[in-house]
Amino acid sequence: MKRLLVGTLALLFGLVALSLAALNPAAAQDKAKDKDKEKKEAPVVPPRKGESETIKLFNGKDLDGWEGYDEYWSVKDGVIVGKNKDEVKVSTYLLTKKKFTDFRLTATVKLVESEMHSGIAFWGRVGPDALPENVRKEKVKYTYAGHLVMFPSGWGMYDLFGRNGLPVDGGPAKKVGKQHDWNELEILAQGNRVRVAVNGAQVVDWRDPEPDRIKEGPIGLQLHSNKVPQEVHFKDLIIETFPKEDKLKTVK
Repeated sequence: MKRLLVGTLALLFGLVALSLAALNPAAAQDKAKDKDKEKKEAPVVPPRKGESETIKLFNGKDLDGWEGYDEYWSVKDGVIVGKNKDEVKVSTYLLTKKKFTDFRLTATVKLVESEMHSGIAFWGRVGPDALPENVRKEKVKYTYAGHLVMFPSGWGMYDLFGRNGLPVDGGPAKKVGKQHDWNELEILAQGNRVRVAVNGAQVVDWRDPEPDRIKEGPIGLQLHSNKVPQEVHFKDLIIETFPKEDKLKTVK
């Protein structure tokens, strides 16, 4: 009898809770959102320590200090050109020979042909061993698995061969970005925090909730997988290692 009474009371309490949730669905939704937020709250990883050095990644003449497939990458009129005529089955990259962790990268970038986005990759690994087995048979010596800041065509961020699309709103960048013209880009990557500015406006401020995914890696310029011809340009590539100032310098 006692067990029956306890069970009946538990059932009644459950029904009351459900009724209250039905009467105030907004409160129930807010509570669910709070729980999700608690689960996904990113830890604060402080900036790493190291020698602060400003390096001109591109000399304006050739691809000294870079590596990638010769048929896709060249230099013309002081600009790095990524270009394909035939299908690119797996996104390919022009990679710096040096690796980086915390940095400030400024670059001027332009999508010339196609509507497919390009991007700048960092904090990851490259080559077949970093990729799923099902793509290793393709041309992937210079393919990146890591973080990507995309431009233009949607903008935002991506986790290459990882979590895919990252929860970064591309809307602010769309408002200030240009689809087929030069864009001034700044990426400030410190600890597990990534900030991005486009044409003088801050458009991203995001912390990776899974900092174990962050790896010292090269900077990669992306030529996206595509069945149609495409062309993308990069110039004025300058990186500052272990930045002295904890802010975006190009924001007006």
